[in-house]
Amino acid sequence: MPSLTELLFDLGLGDNVVARTGFCVHPRAARAVPKIGGTKDPDLDRLRALAPTHLVVNVDENRREDVDAARAFIPQVIVTHPQVPADNARLFALFGAIFDRSAAAAALTRELDAALAFTREATHRLPRESVLYLIWRKPWMTVARDTYVGATLGLVGWDTLPAAAARRYPEIADDAPEWHAAERLLLSTEPYAFRPRDVSALAAERGKPAQLVDGEHASWYGSRASPGLRRLAALRVALAGNA
Repeated sequence: MPSLTELLFDLGLGDNVVARTGFCVHPRAARAVPKIGGTKDPDLDRLRALAPTHLVVNVDENRREDVDAARAFIPQVIVTHPQVPADNARLFALFGAIFDRSAAAAALTRELDAALAFTREATHRLPRESVLYLIWRKPWMTVARDTYVGATLGLVGWDTLPAAAARRYPEIADDAPEWHAAERLLLSTEPYAFRPRDVSALAAERGKPAQLVDGEHASWYGSRASPGLRRLAALRVALAGNA
């Protein structure tokens, strides 16, 4: 899981990381670690050959059947499920305790506390906006409010649509009411790599203000959460000033 791999490196454990997914690209040093597939399709035979002592996974991103299969040969499986940005403090404390990196974990927690305070101070006077945050096309897909992404956007004052969803990552039809209800369209750079030309085209087509958003700022927890929150808050303030 990219966020967890980066966190291990930022806790000073890079030399201990023996495997990663192809999406684990931060920090740059992680790219030297052997790849064992993706978050949804790991090569378990190759992972077994690397003989890890610990496996770190995420409830939303890793498939339970893969994790259960890995338990047969990996002694320790650490399951994570941060749901709101503040949950990163518990994630830092957990990794710090397990891997004897409590001091480094405490430093990350201080950074998180400062980022949360900055975000609240920067955005609390701004009127809240209803947004359609797009993560995929053909079909259009967005995020529910009870996802980590939805909670992160909500923290800076962006309320994602739909307000209630049966699925965590619902599809949005071309004629769905969310297009009309949204005050702003946000296009994420991941998992679908939306580009500036997509933003311009969709803004013209829907007659709505639209903005490209770095998906890492909204969806990556772990050590990237703190700078991500600051950048999202700054973007929110800048867009409000241009309204």
